[in-house]
Parts: sequence; structure tokens; C-alpha cells
Amino acid sequence: MLISEQFLLLLISYIANTFSAFAGGGAGLIQLPMLIFLGLPFSIALATHKIASVALGVGATIRHLRSGKLSLSFALFVLLSGIPGVITGGFMIIQVPERQAEIALGVLTVFLGVYSWSKPNLGQQYQPIHHNTSGFIIGGIILCLIGLLNGSLTSGTGLFVTLWIIRWFGLDYKTAVAYTLVLVGIFWNGTGALTLGMLSTIQWDWLPALLIGSFLGGYTGAHLAIISKNQWIKRIFELITISVGIKLIFA
Repeated sequence: MLISEQFLLLLISYIANTFSAFAGGGAGLIQLPMLIFLGLPFSIALATHKIASVALGVGATIRHLRSGKLSLSFALFVLLSGIPGVITGGFMIIQVPERQAEIALGVLTVFLGVYSWSKPNLGQQYQPIHHNTSGFIIGGIILCLIGLLNGSLTSGTGLFVTLWIIRWFGLDYKTAVAYTLVLVGIFWNGTGALTLGMLSTIQWDWLPALLIGSFLGGYTGAHLAIISKNQWIKRIFELITISVGIKLIFA
């Protein structure tokens, strides 16, 4: 690629991942279509995007760990619940009718934004619920199903994790976004990238610019989320979810 094209990759990756780190997902709304527009086939673009999105998680994690607000036990629960689904989804991607799945995911993603908008007090305060055996079993099953989507489809699944742990476990937006970025950003996406990397080709010469943009965007977005009020994060989350959903439906 030309230097100007590498710079364009870095810039768009930075913008996409800044918004994603602030809202708790949605980097694929901009980054994946950009890779396809620049000439990569879908499967190669998806695998390359997954690897780059790991850097988003790394950048966000560095910033969130400094805040010291994450529970190791809850983080391990979210991590272990989703990984089996991510691996299964990565192998399923070659068998799933891609377009129909994306439309269905788009409708569900729009619903997330509309649902959040219709609940003004959702995620504004940390009010833990369902922190018992049955609650964790149900919560873990849903997280595994979200992991399945994460491994097999393109964008927006981090947004599902964010809203689910807010709605089911009573987290506030700021805390939920932190867990999503650390666990989905690094471990779920890392597992998905490894699985897709074994099944597809990766555009290695595009990765440096994407990795730098993702890392810097992840750190910037996480910093903005930490210093912002839950209400602002909620509004950006709703904007991103509806935008991602529309993109998936009409892509």
C-alpha cells in the first residue's frame, strides 16, 4: 500500500476504535467496511479486522486497569462463559448464510439501542442483581451465545455484552464498558482472530497501521469513558448500536 493509504488506515482505525472504546463496541461499523472497500475479500477482511481489534482491547485495558474498578472473579466469569461460543462461531462462519445472519443481527442490534433509549435509568447506577448460582448460570449461557455471534459475525457483538451485563447483573454503563473492552476486546476477539487465522488468510502488511490506530483509539476511548458520566456513555451506546444495526441490515 502507499504511505497515504497506510495513514488513511491508521486514521480511520483510530476514529472507529475511539468510539468503540467509549461505547463498549461497534468498531466493525467503520473498520471492516473500510477494509472491504480498499479491496480485501470478506473473509480476509474479517480475519484482519479481528486481529486489529485485539489492540483496541489492549489499549483500553491499560487505561481501565489504572482505574482499579474491575473484579477479577467477575472478569473470569465473563471470559470463560464466552470463549466456547467464540471458538464454535469461528468454525461456523463458513457454514452460516452470511447475509441472512447479518440482517437478523442488525435487527437485534437496533433493538438494543431502542431498548436502552426507552429505559432512561438503565445503567446509571451500579445495583448488583442475579449474583447467585441460578443468575450466573443463566447469565453465562447468554454470554456463550453472544460469544457464538462474536466468533462468526462482523460487528456489534461487544454491544450485546455491554447491555446484557447491565440488564442482567445490574452494572452501570461505565463499568460494563470496561469489562467488555478488556474481555471481549482482548480475549474473545483474540480467540476469534486465532480461529479465523487458521481458516482464512490475513493481510499482514495492513496490520501495522490498523494495530496502531486500534491501540491508540482504545486508550483514548477508554479514557473518555472513565472521565464521562454514565448518561453520556448511554447516549453514545444508543447511537452506535442503532448505527451498527442499520449498517448490518442495509449493507
